[in-house]
This record gives sequence, C-alpha cells and structure tokens, in this order.
Amino acid sequence: MEFLSTPQNCFANLVDYPFAEHFIQVSDNAGGELNLHYVDEGPKDGEVVLMLHGEPSWSYLYRHMITPVVDAGYRVIAPDLIGFGKSDKPTEQGAYTYQTHVDWIRALLLTLKLSEITLVCQDWGGLIGLRLVAEHPDLFARVLAANTMLPTGDHALPEAFHKWKDFSQQVEIFPVAGIIKGATTTSLSESTLAAYNAPFPDESYKAGVRQFPLLVPATPNDPATAANRKAWQVLQRFNKPFITAFSDSDPVTAGGDDIMQKLIPGCQGQHHTTIINGGHFLQEDQPQALTKVLLDFMQANPICTQ
Repeated sequence: MEFLSTPQNCFANLVDYPFAEHFIQVSDNAGGELNLHYVDEGPKDGEVVLMLHGEPSWSYLYRHMITPVVDAGYRVIAPDLIGFGKSDKPTEQGAYTYQTHVDWIRALLLTLKLSEITLVCQDWGGLIGLRLVAEHPDLFARVLAANTMLPTGDHALPEAFHKWKDFSQQVEIFPVAGIIKGATTTSLSESTLAAYNAPFPDESYKAGVRQFPLLVPATPNDPATAANRKAWQVLQRFNKPFITAFSDSDPVTAGGDDIMQKLIPGCQGQHHTTIINGGHFLQEDQPQALTKVLLDFMQANPICTQ
C-alpha cells in the first residue's frame, strides 16, 4: 500500500502542543505496516482517558484538555487516526474503510493493554469509539459522548450532512483549517489554523479526510450498517456510566444526545449537559467546560475495584 508520512518540519511550530511522540505499527491490510501516532501523558498506572478525534482534526484538538486531565491524576491517550495528524496517510481513498479505522484503534488498545478506559469521543471519534465500546465492553468503564452518533443508515441524516458530503468530494483544495474554523463559534488564531493544516502539506496527503464523509452509514445497505446495528444491540444493554455533553450550535449532530439518553441504560441518572456557545468542535470553543464535565463525571462515578 502506498502511503505518506508528514515531514517532521511541518510540526515544528506547533503552539500549545508540548506532548512527546509515541508510535505503534498497525497493519495496512496489504501485507505492510503503518505508523499510528498517539499522545500518552500522565501516570502509567493511572486511570485511562482515551480521547478520540474526528474529521478533519487530530489529537491537537484535545491540547487544552490533556494537561488538566493529567494534572487531576489520570493517564491520557490521544491517538491520531490513520490518515490524520502525525500518523501515516495512505494515498488512495479506498484504503480507508469504517472497519479499518475501527481495527486500527482496536490495535492501539490491545497493544497498550488498556483497560477500565474512560472514552471521550466527538465526531468520528464516536463512530469508531462507540463501536469499540460495543465490541469490547469489558475494556471500558465510562463514556463521554460529545457531538457524535453511531448511525446505521436506517434513519435519514440531516441535510447539513449531505451538503458537507458533497462539498468534501467536489472541492478542488480540501480546506482543512477552514472547515475547523467554519464549525467553531470562537475566533481561532492563525497559529491554531496552521496547526490543523500542518499534517497535510498538499492534497496528496488528504485521501483520508476526503474519504471519511463517504464512510458514514447513510442507507440501510451501507457496508457498516450490519456492524453498527449489532453495536446498538450491545449499547442498549450497556449500563456503565455514560454521559452526553453536546454543544448548542452543531446542526449535524443535534439531537443525537437525546437518542443516546433514551436508548443506553448507562445514561440513566447522569448529569447530561448542553455546552453553551460551542460549535461542532467544542474542544476548541469550550475546552474548560468540557474538561469540567469530564472530571466531574469521572469523580461522581468511581470505578469499583474488587
């Protein structure tokens, strides 16, 4: 499989991202291996918080949350999905499937031997992370879902999604930082926008970001539909603590929190919240508010040890 690795000098001037690099190798499903980058901060024996980003961001999205969560005594793992951030980037869109993304993050969990995980997921971080929760419920202790969902294609997706999908395939130059900027409610600095562009020196690096919109199950016969339906069967029995923290200004995922609260038993009795003045990328708009929700949630739902 052909792939690209973003040159290190592209990341030379990152602001507010002081984290050491870590890599594992994962299968490219063609007999080769890809490097998957992840942040690993905090005590190695601390409770694990897994922060999963989505489209078209990378672990940089969580930079304002990682340090305070570590300061609270937890270990934070924040990977870059294959095709994003500092991870390798296959150059053909067809190399990326929903299943391969799930398998690549599964490989991270198993390689690092993570357990009693608290999942924080947004956008595709939820499409991938919630599948893993359903397929490995024994590895997860808690879930915080923010502006995400686990679609099966059995229900119509918002018109905003279909417009986004069309745009992603038709635009000549995929404007990564512009997408982040357009889906936030706050003003982003030039250095922040440059950091979101950093993993993608040119269009040849962007096959993964272009492919993601095509992978969202939008019809009942989508390749991922059966697996997501099966995942929902497990999630509808998942009774470990599960909280939603959606923002008030995201037209794509609005209402997904209500569905999860209704269907997932672990949502019962939790202090679900709507974060005010947050766009789709609420980690950019309201990182302190989302961090507080996370830490309060974890402290209110301690892991029971035998």
